[in-house]
Amino acid sequence: MASVSALRMLSAPCHTARLRLARSSTLIISPTSSSASYLLSHHNHNRPAVDGMRYLSTLPPRVGRRVVHQLMTQAPYSTAAEQPASGSGTKFVYNIAASYVGKGRPFNPSTHVFHFNPYHRVSKPGKKAKSARPESGQDAFFVSRVGNRPGEVALGIADGVGGWMDSGVDPADFSHAFCDYMAAAAYENDKQPTKIASAAANGPAAPAGGEGNSGGNAPLTARSLMQKGYEAVCHDPTIKAGGSTAVVGMLDESGTMEVANLGDSGFVLLRLNGVHTASEPQTHAFNTPFQLSVVPPSMLLRAATFGGGLLIDQPRDADVTRHKLKHGDVVVFGSDGLWDNLFNQDILRLVSRTMQKLGAWKGTDAGVQVAEDLTPFTKLDSDDKPIFTLQSFIATHIVSAAKSASMNAKLDGPFAKEVKKYYPQDAWHGGKEDDICVVVVLVSEEPADMATPKPRL
Repeated sequence: MASVSALRMLSAPCHTARLRLARSSTLIISPTSSSASYLLSHHNHNRPAVDGMRYLSTLPPRVGRRVVHQLMTQAPYSTAAEQPASGSGTKFVYNIAASYVGKGRPFNPSTHVFHFNPYHRVSKPGKKAKSARPESGQDAFFVSRVGNRPGEVALGIADGVGGWMDSGVDPADFSHAFCDYMAAAAYENDKQPTKIASAAANGPAAPAGGEGNSGGNAPLTARSLMQKGYEAVCHDPTIKAGGSTAVVGMLDESGTMEVANLGDSGFVLLRLNGVHTASEPQTHAFNTPFQLSVVPPSMLLRAATFGGGLLIDQPRDADVTRHKLKHGDVVVFGSDGLWDNLFNQDILRLVSRTMQKLGAWKGTDAGVQVAEDLTPFTKLDSDDKPIFTLQSFIATHIVSAAKSASMNAKLDGPFAKEVKKYYPQDAWHGGKEDDICVVVVLVSEEPADMATPKPRL
């Protein structure tokens, strides 16, 4: 584990400071269960991939029959160019699932999965016991509708900084509380629409000063939601210290997505069998990402007494980007446990293979086409039945592939290539064992007059 490195003292609200903490890169283990890798096969690129048909054989009979029925009754296909223009009687719907696995734990795709339902209530922060947290280790995530508008969604991932363990602090306390506060802030935001689309018309990102204050009646944005969550953690008396990276997304019914990314979590947007765009990590140095932190006064005092200081990152330092989404897009958000072990092209190959196997995308002589109606692939079953959706299928596949790659000591992944770049003499090979958390968004465009259930308040 890395220790706290004092660089320079800067004032920060509620005694917070950003820490230059290198992440732990130790504890490479062997899998304790075949469940972490039984979904995987190797293709001619020598990267882990998922055999969708092999996975079907592991599903319960009822679920398997449903998937086969979907394959045999595929909807008509259309290219992105043939999709109706946004605003011409259509709305965007976001089908979301998450999957995760803690470092050193075997992966179980049937339990390490979350299905987002916009009509479910978000519990208040501080009410959850640690035992009720998902088994995602120091990674945390949230997905919430925005206020009473089920067509608007907020989501995010926070990756707790492992270096805090050297000071006797559980990094998961910060990251999970941070996500809980952001989920609550989004869920309780009833004052006015997020207006992401109108903000996009004014430029690629709003001025940092305009979003630094989370109060008032300003529309909710990805950066201001991060700010709200951070301020809440700073004032939480149960969070004495800790820190995390963060990626936060806001999506509205017009098909506009805004992302604020701070640190080395991030996202990739896949469209028609291609990588449309992807985030860039923010780092101070190798394996030293930007991070939000709560620093106890005693640590601040020691830094002031013995010299040096603490480098401070704030939500205003996050990179903010806005994107216009299209029917059939797949957006993958992930912690660094994903990006350290799989390249963007690995994720694209896996997603494309799954989408085409199940019929949501179809390769033709004219290129990849998207099914006009994605509802048969994305709709949720009733609450008392096992759930299978395309978005959860993709999320669990990605986590399984990343888990397998992290434990492969021979095949070099993105982290190994970065090590060689900065330390050519280092003998690091293989993947990097870490917590892994993924949130997948499958975008569909539907008629605006389609009936929408009322939220469960």
